[in-house]
Amino acid sequence: MAWALKLPLTDEVIESGLVQDFDASLSGIGQELGAGAYSMSDVLALPIFKQEESNLPPDSENKILPFQYVLCAATSPAIKLHDETLTYLNQGQSYEIRMLDNRKMGELPEITGKMVKSIIRVVFHDRRLQYTEHQQLEGWRWNRPGDRILDLDIPMSVGMVDPRANPTQLNTVEFLWDPSKRTSVFIQVHCISTEFTMRKHGGEKGVPFRIQIDTFKENDGEEYTEHQHSASCQVKVFKPKGADRKQKTDREKMEKRAPQEKEKYQPSYETTILTECSPWPEVTYGSGHKHAACSEPHCQFIKYYGDNLLPAATPQDAQQWLHRNRFSPFCRLFTNFSGADLLKLTREDVIQICGPADGIRLFNALKGRVVRPRLTVYVCQESQQAREQQQKHENGDTASSTFFVYHAIYLEDLTAVELTEKIAQLFNISPRQISQIFKQGPTGIHVLVSDEMIQNFQDEVCFVLDTMKAETNDGYHIILK
Repeated sequence: MAWALKLPLTDEVIESGLVQDFDASLSGIGQELGAGAYSMSDVLALPIFKQEESNLPPDSENKILPFQYVLCAATSPAIKLHDETLTYLNQGQSYEIRMLDNRKMGELPEITGKMVKSIIRVVFHDRRLQYTEHQQLEGWRWNRPGDRILDLDIPMSVGMVDPRANPTQLNTVEFLWDPSKRTSVFIQVHCISTEFTMRKHGGEKGVPFRIQIDTFKENDGEEYTEHQHSASCQVKVFKPKGADRKQKTDREKMEKRAPQEKEKYQPSYETTILTECSPWPEVTYGSGHKHAACSEPHCQFIKYYGDNLLPAATPQDAQQWLHRNRFSPFCRLFTNFSGADLLKLTREDVIQICGPADGIRLFNALKGRVVRPRLTVYVCQESQQAREQQQKHENGDTASSTFFVYHAIYLEDLTAVELTEKIAQLFNISPRQISQIFKQGPTGIHVLVSDEMIQNFQDEVCFVLDTMKAETNDGYHIILK
């Protein structure tokens, strides 16, 4: 800009002037909120507004974290400088994770001499797959009966106490450990990245996973519910020895690059340091040491889509809410904001802080605005209907014999695949168990349900579902009557 060439201003003067200009232009915002209103001067004085770079170091960079977790596997050399590291793993191979006590002298004395609980999970890195995690894992379970996604190699592990693996949580393991003693746990990942990839044009590209560790201490009731630390890293899992070949390929590609190109990439490290992150949001904790997580499909749906922020939410709850609703880039900015603090912000405040696109999205999320679905379909199982009819008939209740319980299915994409997934989710089965969906037509004929047919359904149409065994596999046909 021309004025920048004429005025030799220092960075400090420019920053000071920018903050003063912001204060002057926003002096009237939020006054209608009353005594509890936020001053935008306070918000804009935060460090994030004093630099324009998006890759600012986190506030916690200079502080010592209470724990550190080290995965003993090399990082890829083909990762650019400012990107997250990526580590390749072999399917079924045991990898060591060192659990390190990183506390300074006298820090967190309440856990000295006591056990803490850590939960290790393998989850999807891709947000879109996180939204359908339950269906993805159920599909994997259906294709690999009796197998687990994540296991502990107990004989090789050191310092681990009371290891547990919930049979309904295939991707999660947990254990107790004493931070003052040497602890190394060995994990095995049994799924590969390409098992969750759609096949297109004859090739596949495996999806990345995250290995995340959440650590908790005991509360006054001797329950491991008080969160202490969370960290994660990005990984891809290959068939046996595939990770070694991929690492070698990446290394050879980097060796062929020009020196100036190599400077744009991270070096490969022999171990992977898990970086601090927000606690994994999908888990609720029951009493005692047991890890209780809701595995019902409707619970997963509510956690992602029906998650309204309440005024009583603590700053930690607010951070988890931001993380769950894809506002992670603003978590540091709102570090000390409670639910009430966030809900007091006006639309203009949020847009000024987060920018127009994310600001409008955050404001709508805070106010719990729900977008109306494009199509609503009501369904009822025929077997349930028949039982109710028979029971009421036997009781002589003919007046109410037509009262049945229907379930609502909300469709956005208006495709047969979406309808299949929603029906499977509703009745807690894998979508792979549904071979095809038919609509009963004139004279009782069965018409295959297509995307075009769904797009021509009337809103709030009602169907009774009947099932028929498929001839070619172990699945079922669904008939809409």
